[in-house]
Amino acid sequence: MNELVEFLTKPQRVINGSNSKGLQDFKDQIDRGYVFVKFTETKGGTDLGVRMDQERSDISKADFEAATGSVHIEGELTLNYVKVRCIADINLENLEGEGYLQPLEDEDAESVA
Repeated sequence: MNELVEFLTKPQRVINGSNSKGLQDFKDQIDRGYVFVKFTETKGGTDLGVRMDQERSDISKADFEAATGSVHIEGELTLNYVKVRCIADINLENLEGEGYLQPLEDEDAESVA
């Protein structure tokens, strides 16, 4: 497995990425169904664009007007030729949280067997 992908499979600190301009920008990303999640523990950070899986993601615990609660984000993408699912929980108070990547190739192999 790719070294970066393997490193990001461990739960670690994430923030709303891609030069986000705050809570309203994050809400706009969620409304579009495409959010940016930045893993901060790599050199310079690893900023990923994630197309939200609406069935797996959950914004029901988020109160954007009060800037409280959290958002659970899941979505698939390809990083360094490896298909992965990004799983992250981001707190609305500071737009920080925890996330990790889950390689999907193992799932594909299991579903074929």
